[in-house]
Amino acid sequence: MGLLSLLIFLPLAALLLIVLLPKTLQGTFKYIALGFTLFQFLLAGYMYSQFDGSATGINQLSGYRFVEQLSWIRLDLGGLGQLEIDYLIGADGISLPLLLLSSLVMLMAVGASWNMQRKAKGYFALLMLLNMAVMGIFSALDFFLFYIFYEVMLFPLYFLIGIWGGVNREYAAIKFFIYTLFGSVFMLLIIVGLYFSVTNPETGAHTFNMLYMMNPGNYIDGSFFAYGSSNAVWGIPARMLGFIVLFIAFAIKIPIVPLHTWLPDAHVEAPTPVSIILAGILLKIGGYGIIRVCMSIFPDASASANWWLGLIGVISILYGALNALAQKDFKRTIAYSSVSHMGFVLLGLASLTAEGVSGAMFQMISHGFLSASLFFLVGVIYDRVHDRYIYHFRGLANIMPKYTGYVAIAFFASLGLPGFSAFIGEAFVIIGTFNAESVGTGIPRWMAIAGSLGILLSAVYFLWTLQRMFFGKTRLKGSEEWFKALKDLTVREQVILFPALALALLLGTMPFLVFDKLNASVLNLVTLITEQL
Repeated sequence: MGLLSLLIFLPLAALLLIVLLPKTLQGTFKYIALGFTLFQFLLAGYMYSQFDGSATGINQLSGYRFVEQLSWIRLDLGGLGQLEIDYLIGADGISLPLLLLSSLVMLMAVGASWNMQRKAKGYFALLMLLNMAVMGIFSALDFFLFYIFYEVMLFPLYFLIGIWGGVNREYAAIKFFIYTLFGSVFMLLIIVGLYFSVTNPETGAHTFNMLYMMNPGNYIDGSFFAYGSSNAVWGIPARMLGFIVLFIAFAIKIPIVPLHTWLPDAHVEAPTPVSIILAGILLKIGGYGIIRVCMSIFPDASASANWWLGLIGVISILYGALNALAQKDFKRTIAYSSVSHMGFVLLGLASLTAEGVSGAMFQMISHGFLSASLFFLVGVIYDRVHDRYIYHFRGLANIMPKYTGYVAIAFFASLGLPGFSAFIGEAFVIIGTFNAESVGTGIPRWMAIAGSLGILLSAVYFLWTLQRMFFGKTRLKGSEEWFKALKDLTVREQVILFPALALALLLGTMPFLVFDKLNASVLNLVTLITEQL
């Protein structure tokens, strides 16, 4: 078993161990989950340190590291040829940073689950299953394998929200499941269409290999998704239709406006650890899917549709920010801020410039650990007094100074203060978008200006929330009871928060730690698409 397989299936070993142990030992479940996720994080860190980002590619197997390929399913289909599905995994400069991010966020989620007592066996088993699925999604290079991991991810999330969530948990879980399943069902149709359009040049068999799908030379002449094909559905060219369907499937995950409505409901009802995973990892699967699948397999459609993608990104930035400004629930404010910040990812990808795409990747990584920190901080308040209504709190700095300090740092880092990672990501997205018109990708400069307004609005809603809840004379809804319950951060809580906020400062001052790994992969992707312009 290679390092990447070990990274993927370590949580599965933890799951089996948790399931086999009797309920009388439920106090050990959290230690098992912590031990395996900590080892997973250290392994991901080792793999990241060993990765040579200068030699990566987007459509050649030699450009990937930690590659493992095993023949998995072979089936003779008679006149239709041979079915060929491989266990094919690998990591490049786009996927490896997200693998490291996912291992960190999962570690934070396990730490946030430390006091989980209700049905602990099922909870930690589902958490480990989700961990495995996420790692598989970021590693799979066979589309069939990718789809399996993608579908497996839905199962634990549905139950984690539906069983351990808040009052309206069933509604939120069903809404999340239906939204995601809607996108994935249509994704399956495109996967099948691609399978019958692409062949393995070595064997001549149809294949689900995503790397072959990225190469125009592997498409069968006259096939449904062949380059230059005259096939169309309802007047839409086949390749554009494939791009649109896959984009919608992944856009639900980002999520973009108007496909975002599941996110605030899911966040509000989900327990804190699940909110951490939703914001820190799940939204990144949407961005990764657009890069790895939509843009890489349909570069011609990406080049044609990028103006619309940019517009959707701008709308998401402004709409999410304005909604965050209007919220009275602390958790909903953070949820809508995620809609706004992930809009920068789509805007950067739409620019089709190296700066913009690099900024989008950096923004995904930065938002991953910063949003996880913000939802953890919301959970701290909710765990103590079971209330998140902003106007029920005033002057928290007087009774929770450490907590206030961490919130202030997280807010300033998230709003894009220079010196923190979010500033680098958003600045590069704006630079890339502003420069797009000059290099001829079709994105007007007014989109960059509109995106900049989103940065201004994020400062408004973060600072206004900070002022309302933390400063002034202390005034709480349940004065006597809440004064006793609102204890400052514990050592465990600070241990969870400190690495993520320190990482925001580290990447804000030394962004080359990420850019050096992803630069070659980004350049290859941009070249692949701009050749279609």
